[in-house]
Amino acid sequence: MATRRILKERKPSLVPPAVAAAASLVLPGLGQALAGQWQRGLTLLGSLITLIGLYAWRVHDLGRGAGGFWAILGKALQRRPMFAGFVLGAIALLWLWTAWDAYKQAQPKLEEWPGASIFFLVLIIFFVLGWQIGEIDLYKAVVELPDAWPPLSRVLWPWEAAVERETESVMAEATVLIPCDDLPPPEIPTEVPGEPYIKVEPTCGDLSAFDEDYNVVPGTTLLITGRGFGPNTETDIWWIDPIGNEFRQRQEGEYVTVVTDDQGAFQMEITIPHRAIPPSSEGRQFWRLQARQTSEVGGLKPSDPLRFSIERMVETIVLGMMATIFGILFSIPVSFLAARNLMAGSKPTMALYYITRTVLNIVRSIEPLIWALIAVIWVGLGPFAGIIALTLHSIAALGKLYSEAIEGIDPGPIEAIQATGATRLQTIMYAVIPQMIPPFVSFSIYRWDINVRMSTVIGLVGGGGIGFLLIQYIRLLNYRAAGIAVWFIAITVALLDYISSEIRAKFV
Repeated sequence: MATRRILKERKPSLVPPAVAAAASLVLPGLGQALAGQWQRGLTLLGSLITLIGLYAWRVHDLGRGAGGFWAILGKALQRRPMFAGFVLGAIALLWLWTAWDAYKQAQPKLEEWPGASIFFLVLIIFFVLGWQIGEIDLYKAVVELPDAWPPLSRVLWPWEAAVERETESVMAEATVLIPCDDLPPPEIPTEVPGEPYIKVEPTCGDLSAFDEDYNVVPGTTLLITGRGFGPNTETDIWWIDPIGNEFRQRQEGEYVTVVTDDQGAFQMEITIPHRAIPPSSEGRQFWRLQARQTSEVGGLKPSDPLRFSIERMVETIVLGMMATIFGILFSIPVSFLAARNLMAGSKPTMALYYITRTVLNIVRSIEPLIWALIAVIWVGLGPFAGIIALTLHSIAALGKLYSEAIEGIDPGPIEAIQATGATRLQTIMYAVIPQMIPPFVSFSIYRWDINVRMSTVIGLVGGGGIGFLLIQYIRLLNYRAAGIAVWFIAITVALLDYISSEIRAKFV
């Protein structure tokens, strides 16, 4: 089957094809512009400038410390030969291809030329640069998945932490001198029959520390021996510093625990953890090491993470609702000022139209997260700051949506009302607003949905809501509590989506 060739009529070129190709060799895209393809030429020029700029930045970053351009490029090629070499060759190929494309574009009649292929090469180079800039490492993602799975599983199924019982604790402690000095160290505690007991050997040592390369320098290894605890029970290791601050010890990212044997005894080795010595403590630094067993008693009751998540989720919903209400109230009058078909009557009204549009574009271009940071500085931490941030963004977003809906209304009713001699206000009341109710309802409900979801994000910077609670749990590595918050966010968004769809079905 013969291939069908199509001849395309081109705009007359200002220069011969050879001159267009030479021009694009000097300045990419210039030949296309001279051939009458201005948009194509500017697109290619902008793409090449961006690619060269990104490549130069990454090469400079990879070759940091080397002197001179060629030394930097050589070091970058040595460190990332596949990336640096491929992108350099691809950019050179794209430059030459731009010249060949200019030659083809300058021809008066041209057989079907696969001109889109050059943009496919642009996308490939952007993808490779994005891969390098994003530091994507699929091997690392696969290899480290088993280590990440334990906390992820707690987030995915956190309900063990949703309920709790009253607890009672059994503990014993020993004193450790940190660091050792010339005086005698603390004595091993005396064992009291029938009571929990631990001893630590040695009774003095040094804290773990970090060297100049931020590598851990392990502290003194302690041997802990315990007796008199409940049999076959998990026992936690706690430290209390000289001024009374207590903390659980971690090793390799996990809390240090030990399970007692059938007689309620245990023996284990730990390394003295890294900890800043409290500046308010004076003299010899006596630390206390405790072994604690906690057992559950009584019936089940909602846990603190569950209660806090419910409270903060209600706060999040109300925060989004209040921001939406304020946004609607302020954006409706603004939307009429931003509608061209209503403001095109005179130069003053058109000036007001352009001013309103400019302000809406500026406010909308700033993310609610930034507005939340500003509001927190203004009114402090809490949901009020979140309401201010979401209200400002809602006014700008709804004002734009409402105004575009007004511009798209049927002009027939407006002309009919104006023919009766109605004023501008009467025209808006009886010809514009009735047409605007369905899209206004739809946009308002959609914005409420956005505000509820966004309020979970602005909480991360102190704007109130469940996001504020979520970031605290993540910082404390309490993944089950964080999972409860995530589940509440997902359930609430799903319910709001269902409710909003039902409301839209009634009004739209």
